[in-house]
Amino acid sequence: MFSGITDFINNLQADPSGTLISLAYLAVCILFSLILHECAHGWVALKCGDPTAKMLGRLTLNPAKHLDPFGTICMIFLHFGWAKPVPVNPRNFRNYRRDYILVSMAGIVTNLILCLLSLIVSALLCKLIYNPRYLDFVRLHNLGDNLIDIYDESNAVAVYFGIFDFVGNVNKNFYWVMYVQRFFLMLAQMNLGLAIFNLIPVPPLDGYRFLDMFVFKGRLAMERATMNAIQIGFMFVLLSGVLTGLLSTANKAVFGFFSNFISMII
Repeated sequence: MFSGITDFINNLQADPSGTLISLAYLAVCILFSLILHECAHGWVALKCGDPTAKMLGRLTLNPAKHLDPFGTICMIFLHFGWAKPVPVNPRNFRNYRRDYILVSMAGIVTNLILCLLSLIVSALLCKLIYNPRYLDFVRLHNLGDNLIDIYDESNAVAVYFGIFDFVGNVNKNFYWVMYVQRFFLMLAQMNLGLAIFNLIPVPPLDGYRFLDMFVFKGRLAMERATMNAIQIGFMFVLLSGVLTGLLSTANKAVFGFFSNFISMII
């Protein structure tokens, strides 16, 4: 995390306006992604017979009801994080095991859908921004990262101040659309990062709940003290940066696959 803070400070000093724009985009993406992730859990739980989230006012887009301060800070500086878990009472489920799995995966599936939709919008906007011959050149030479690898704040200058504006390759009438496209690309990467992070089988993440019920049929249940100890240990692992490289590699691989697939069909 500390390296992320240092990078942010350095970028802010080198390019204040570009970095602040990037931070504003990031804030909107975090709000949108985390809130819909948690609302998806609560909505699916409601459909499965459990009204707990609804009764506690968690089926809302109000950020104050969902954002976890530390998890949000991690989203900004580590590019993965979490919100306050939506309360669920599995005893209300109509089909305990099936509904438990559905609720556990609801947030991840929502984030993946948002990622794909954002990539589709971005690909469509690409056709407005860039001339067709340039897009063909990018696909032919596998240079997609030149158009999509913009999540890192160190690329703020390139994203917002024209380094992508190669002579003859950008349609000047639609130059402003580049700002919109960058937002959807960031939103896509944010949601993919959330989905991959939540697949980690460590409590209280969704991957643990899915593994417990789908594979072990509930036999991974732990005492509260044990679960709390594991969560604290996991926090230290996150702060150490041990998982950052692994998660980043997974994110880039899946993101590249999705973007390449969408570019072939649009």
